[in-house]
Amino acid sequence: MSLPITDITDRVVSHALALGLFETVNEAEPKNAPGNGLTCAVWAERIGFVRSSGLASGSARLVFTVRIYSNINAAPADAIDPELLNAVDQLFAAYSADFTLGDLVRHVDLLGAYGVPLEAVAGYLLVEGGEYRVMTIVLPLIVNDLWTEGEEA
Repeated sequence: MSLPITDITDRVVSHALALGLFETVNEAEPKNAPGNGLTCAVWAERIGFVRSSGLASGSARLVFTVRIYSNINAAPADAIDPELLNAVDQLFAAYSADFTLGDLVRHVDLLGAYGVPLEAVAGYLLVEGGEYRVMTIVLPLIVNDLWTEGEEA
């Protein structure tokens, strides 16, 4: 079996799109400044074997970054963080409810059984000269039986 990366990425993106909160949802880290509304970007960050791999096949921990951007000049300024946290809350609810991403993965590693759990960290980021308040979500996914072990290709 091979990693269905396109299907998994599409599923992660579709959760963000379905919320209707974002001006745009990108499948890559933006190179250009996001717009004035909330923007969401999704990309694969890392992949590696997990200890639950069997002798016949290897399972993986696939980590996505899901970053939400808001221009720091958005008005009212006091609404920026609550708006970002609302988006994180709704994405967390979607990932919890679709625990296997439509049977594409074993599970979303909500509690961090194999590393960092599902979490979000706030910060600031400069993109193309503009400053953005961001919430960066670590979305860890566990995918079963990807690579055959012990057999030559």
